[in-house]
Amino acid sequence: MTVIAIRDLAKQFGDQAVLSGINLDLNQGEVKVLMGSSGSGKSTLLRCLNRLVEPTSGSIQFKGKEILDASVDVRALRKQIGFVFQQFALYSHLTVLENVTLALRKLEGMGLKEANEKALHELSQFEMAPHQSKYPSQLSGGQKQRVAIARALAMDPAVLLLDEPTSALDPVMSRDVCDLINHLHRNGITMLCVTHDLGLASGIADRVLFLDKGVIRADERIDVLANDHSDPELQAFFGKREPV
Repeated sequence: MTVIAIRDLAKQFGDQAVLSGINLDLNQGEVKVLMGSSGSGKSTLLRCLNRLVEPTSGSIQFKGKEILDASVDVRALRKQIGFVFQQFALYSHLTVLENVTLALRKLEGMGLKEANEKALHELSQFEMAPHQSKYPSQLSGGQKQRVAIARALAMDPAVLLLDEPTSALDPVMSRDVCDLINHLHRNGITMLCVTHDLGLASGIADRVLFLDKGVIRADERIDVLANDHSDPELQAFFGKREPV
């Protein structure tokens, strides 16, 4: 089943074309990785999918329904398409538990007891329940990432979008995030992940979408992309060089 179908999507900021003619399908239970150099449009594409950025033209269908119509309830949409931000976006004045329960109480109308139970269930999946009373400043980067993912999953989204989930982490924590994403995959969570981290990409998905200057230039196995000498942009990104 196709959960998200993107057709001819374009985004312009003034005279600058950031995305051009994007076509992409994300199927239920699938993990896809989106890679490309800085400024290629990766994060903009991700943000278009839950209307954090409004596309200029094109179509995005979620479970067969167009989400770019003016009549779409954007708040309801964002409950179904969860977003894990690059810098975690945790509220510094709230505890771990309060960060996870906030949307459950404000958007879902849950009572405090029910919201706490739901939040603790999600936090326990990532071994973060013992840290429920801590503030973000008391957590490591990897722990903040786990809280951010638990917060998104507490809304029971159909799709989880991850924007550079290892960018602020050291190699050990990056491996932990890779294991965490694979755990979510085994549990049937559908994900689209933007990353610069080739190790993470290799660890969570067989295929990579390569975005260059707002255009998808490749949709291929990672080993093929890493050894492709025919496209100079792929050579530059993956760092593959012919022997001298």
